[in-house]
Amino acid sequence: MSDEINKNVINLFAAKSKEELSKEEQKKIKYYAGFDYVKVKRDSNGNKFRKDYLLKYASQCRYMVTVMRETDGEIDLYSYDVPNADLFKFMKSFEENTLDGTIIEINKYIPDEII
Repeated sequence: MSDEINKNVINLFAAKSKEELSKEEQKKIKYYAGFDYVKVKRDSNGNKFRKDYLLKYASQCRYMVTVMRETDGEIDLYSYDVPNADLFKFMKSFEENTLDGTIIEINKYIPDEII
């Protein structure tokens, strides 16, 4: 998704947390399975999304997940390189106690050689 769309969605969520939403804005935010979400039907140019393009884009994305762990009384940060296809598997490993710690940050990136 474009930075413009992401910014608009983030602004909606920020306004919601501050309870500064108009009635029209409130209608845009939905709630399901314990989370707020906004449905986006078109890109920033008004075009419908294309499945093939989105799947190709997703396959190129990677995530750097920064995890805080305490070992021997010291706080350390671990930065994991997680391919998009493995992101859910990575998250589930915390639930299953394969990995432990507190997720501090998740950053999406696309390696330069792919672009």
